[in-house]
Amino acid sequence: MERPQNINSRYTARAVRLIIVFHLVGLIGLSINFSRPFFLQLVPYHLLLMMLILVFTHNRFNTKFALFFAFIFIIGFAVEWIGVHTRMIFGNYVYGDVLGLKFDAVPLIIGVNWFLLIYSTGVLLQQSRIKPVWVRVPVGALILVLLDAVIEPVAVKFNYWHWAGNTIPITNYVCWFIIGLVLLSIFEISRFKKQSMVGAVLLVSQFIFFLALLSY
Repeated sequence: MERPQNINSRYTARAVRLIIVFHLVGLIGLSINFSRPFFLQLVPYHLLLMMLILVFTHNRFNTKFALFFAFIFIIGFAVEWIGVHTRMIFGNYVYGDVLGLKFDAVPLIIGVNWFLLIYSTGVLLQQSRIKPVWVRVPVGALILVLLDAVIEPVAVKFNYWHWAGNTIPITNYVCWFIIGLVLLSIFEISRFKKQSMVGAVLLVSQFIFFLALLSY
């Protein structure tokens, strides 16, 4: 189902405002000691809201897009499950309680988070001047690694997850790059119609959000 251009533009402006406002409110809430516990409880719902915004503003919602979402969710959850239970992918880590309901020690919302990251990065590069796919995909994977490097210290501090010995192995970043390559390739293979700036705004907002929290 393709949405009319004028309606899509109106939704895009509203979605961008929502993304910015919710990240700003979340940043303020997590930066204040007395409000932090409450805002940490909202993290899974925040991710769900961001997912709904991306899905609702996607230019052409059809079976292909639904399959893309399902595939990224399942693969994202699967690699996290393997990582937690075998320590063979990212390293030795366990999830805390902030990300909500878990299935076999892995938060269900983590599949949604992988969708947010892959879709947003794919859209950002789709709008860039980088034309060759063989360049876009590695650049996108590198962006994901950089974002993870920013997220890691904040995630540990706020009990998203914890690393054994408080040490993040280099294999974590190597595997983020490899998985990013694979999943962003799927985004490219899906050949979605060029999307609005909503995904790109979400990705930039996440960078700013976690960079700001590094100092707290």
